[in-house]
This record gives sequence, C-alpha cells and structure tokens, in this order.
Amino acid sequence: MTARLVRRNGVTTKKAPPRARQPEKTREQILVAATEEFAASGLGGARVDKIARRAGANKRMLYHYFGNKEDLFLAVMERTYEHIRRRESALHLEELAPVDAMRKFVQFTFNYFNENPHFVNLLNSENLHRARHIRRSARVEEINSPVIAALGRILERGRREGAFRAKVDPTQLYITVAGVCYFYFSNIHTLSTIFGRDLLAKRQLAERERHVIDVVLGYLRA
Repeated sequence: MTARLVRRNGVTTKKAPPRARQPEKTREQILVAATEEFAASGLGGARVDKIARRAGANKRMLYHYFGNKEDLFLAVMERTYEHIRRRESALHLEELAPVDAMRKFVQFTFNYFNENPHFVNLLNSENLHRARHIRRSARVEEINSPVIAALGRILERGRREGAFRAKVDPTQLYITVAGVCYFYFSNIHTLSTIFGRDLLAKRQLAERERHVIDVVLGYLRA
C-alpha cells in the first residue's frame, strides 16, 4: 500500500499508509503472552488486561480472536501440547534402535520439563479445573495420539528383536515416563527443602536423568 498525498494549510505532505493487519502475528503474540500469564498466575489469577499489555494488543483484539478468557486458556493448552509433540516428532525415534529410541525419549521428556517450567504450571492449573478446558477441545486427541502410536511401534519392534518384554501398553509407558519426570519438577522446591539438596543443581539434574532412564529401561528389558 503506497503513501497518499495530503494537502493541509497550503502544504502538501505524504501521509503514511495505514499499517496492514497481521492477524496471525497478532494471534501468536497474544498466545505467547497468555502462556506466560497463565503459567505465572493460573487461570483464576490471570488478567486479560495484563495479557493484552504483554502482547502489545488491546482487549478488543483478544476477545475478537479468542472469545473469552476460558477459550484463550484452551487455545494456550492446545498450543502447548502441539509444541511438545512437534519436538518429539523431530527426534525421529522410529529411525533408531528400540533401546536407543526409548533412552532418547526418556531423556527428551526429562529435559523438556526442566527447560519448560511453564508446561508444569499449565498442567497443574488445568488439573485443578479437572481438565474442563481440554475436554472441550476437538483436537487434543489428534494432537497427542501420534506419540502413543510411535511408542507402540517401537515397543513392538523391540519385542520382536528380543530387547523388550512383551505386552507393554504404550499409553501406560507414556504415563510412567511423563509421571516420573513431571513429579520431580512439579515438586522441586519442596523436595529440595525436605531432603536438603538443590535438586535444580546441574549435578543433581544429571543424576536424576540417569536414574529415570535406568528405571524405564530396566522395566522394559526382556
């Protein structure tokens, strides 16, 4: 869009064209800001005006794109699940030997929780609300099912090769891996206090990562 000439008080000047709207960019900025606010304050404590300020938008635009705070929280949860699933997909686990694939998956999961503390906070918030938001999602199963299918194929390949035990439910395995990683980081401050250790220290994180990998691979071993 080009500038247009404007004559005012006998002087002709160029008037800058109105900025083109960038709906996808604005929407993404709102989601990023909302993720930060919901992770910091939970659904109940989060404020729409703070989200709008963080995003450099106004509340009218926020409501235009997302409807209300509850729907915005659902969009944040879907985006959060999509992010971890994309990162998992980028591991190309099915190109690896079964044991190597599982080791890499557990290692990734542990480090993802460490590097993305907002994920833990958002999960805590949604569980306080008994998953009422993601239960409304038409996409949540579609987003999350590929990782279970991939784990199932790796487990079956490992069983055929004699590396893994038989009859391992991939969903149960995923819950176990996520559970032992999630608990550590969701309770990191209380655990550090009662056991007198800084569990976020580099040495402690490395020790815990090795332990979690050993536990999972030990269970899977044929």
